[in-house]
Amino acid sequence: MLSEIKSPIEKELEDHNTLLKEALNSSVPLIDSVVDYFLSTKGKMVRPILVLLSAKLSGNGEISNTAKLSAVALELLHNASLIHDDVVDESDSRRGMASVNNMWDNKVAVLIGDFFLSRCLIKSTETESQEIQRELALLASALSQGEVLQLANARGRTTDEESYFAVIRNKTASLFTACMRVGAISSDATKENVDLLGEFGDKLGIIFQIRDDIFDYYDDPKIGKPTGNDIREGKITLPLLYVINNEKGEENIKMKSIIEKDNYSPEDISMLINYAKEKGGIDYSYNTMNQIAADALKILDSFEDSEAKKSLTKLVNYIIIRKK
Repeated sequence: MLSEIKSPIEKELEDHNTLLKEALNSSVPLIDSVVDYFLSTKGKMVRPILVLLSAKLSGNGEISNTAKLSAVALELLHNASLIHDDVVDESDSRRGMASVNNMWDNKVAVLIGDFFLSRCLIKSTETESQEIQRELALLASALSQGEVLQLANARGRTTDEESYFAVIRNKTASLFTACMRVGAISSDATKENVDLLGEFGDKLGIIFQIRDDIFDYYDDPKIGKPTGNDIREGKITLPLLYVINNEKGEENIKMKSIIEKDNYSPEDISMLINYAKEKGGIDYSYNTMNQIAADALKILDSFEDSEAKKSLTKLVNYIIIRKK
């Protein structure tokens, strides 16, 4: 399915990979080594796919150089946030491989994240669009606020859905929103269409994160992170939030007392995961995803049929059914 989604923009994605590598060239051997390692672990390229499909949808099938530069800038900013997040979360793996902070150390990881960010700023100026530069600046602000909010929620063991969605809107959905908006802006779309596609990106980002959070409740080495990792870090995600807030009785009181602990044992994590599964937390999360996905697809109905629209429609479904 992912190959089908990429098919209308295959050439542009090849250009993207070339531009991304060129953007990260340096005269420092250590930087080159870390960058080469990090890029070898790159994922599904969802963010550049979104920029390019949005540009194609908005530009009557055409994709400008501005869209290509914007896709690179957004990917650089995204990767900078991932590298920094791994330091904050003390993660030792990323996409099934050792994280940069694990392979080297926190000092190198922070500086490499800064290097990615600096190259993002350079690429943003090459777009020669103040509107796109503003979108990137707003995104950087949202990502940092989301990370701090998530940290505060974890430390306070916050267990309400409103706080959960506030985090994922800033940490994940903001990036999807920016990708769709920037792609549309690069094709001189109307403000109405820029806003519509931004709203589509917001909904897509939310279902993407909910799907990611569901992965945490299952043991599968292909996923790239250990089972219960979010819970271990104090991140109480939607499946567990739902049952904690809707179940009653002694068992629920016990689970809440576990959540309040400073440190979780393997047995604690196993109990919380099984409780979320048995009490319908996974089903609730899937239902929530499907409702939001339906709303996202309604937004696409506002646009004329095209290859780009077909790919975006398939992408909604792919995000829900993906296995990693």
